[in-house]
Amino acid sequence: MNLDTIRKPAAVAAALAAVLLLAQPACAAVSPGQPAPLFELAGTTGTVRLDQYQGKLVYLDFWASWCGPCRHSFPWMNEMQAKYGAQGFQVVGINVDAKTSDAHSFLATTPASFVVAFDPAGAAPRQYGIKGMPSSVLIGPDGKVLYEHNGFRDGDRAELESRIRAALGAKK
Repeated sequence: MNLDTIRKPAAVAAALAAVLLLAQPACAAVSPGQPAPLFELAGTTGTVRLDQYQGKLVYLDFWASWCGPCRHSFPWMNEMQAKYGAQGFQVVGINVDAKTSDAHSFLATTPASFVVAFDPAGAAPRQYGIKGMPSSVLIGPDGKVLYEHNGFRDGDRAELESRIRAALGAKK
């Protein structure tokens, strides 16, 4: 972190939020075959609960406004929601910013066409053993973890979509 960054309160707050999130005692990461931990969080359109998507394939994405790769993952998640939503696929993004106003600012410039929830206390990422942003968990229609992924790079798109397609095909 350079001196210019230190002089910017928003940058300092974002860095502190990242440190605090990652410094929290983490549970063991979820593993394929395990039931996905349930959560109930405030969202952009009301309460968001994982169990309300029982019977759907859920791509659960943990993100933050200060996360550069998150800006790249949102267009891809919007595309996946549009492409596979009618087949029983649902993207759920959980924001971990300490201030939801930071998340709303992010969403104003990087819109989401999927469900967004807010977890300023960081309870859900601790339940899932999340260690960095973005991180995602693919959850089957039966509520069990199918796959987990850390980070987001352009090269991840094909692999992630392949896993979505395979899980949707297995559901039928």
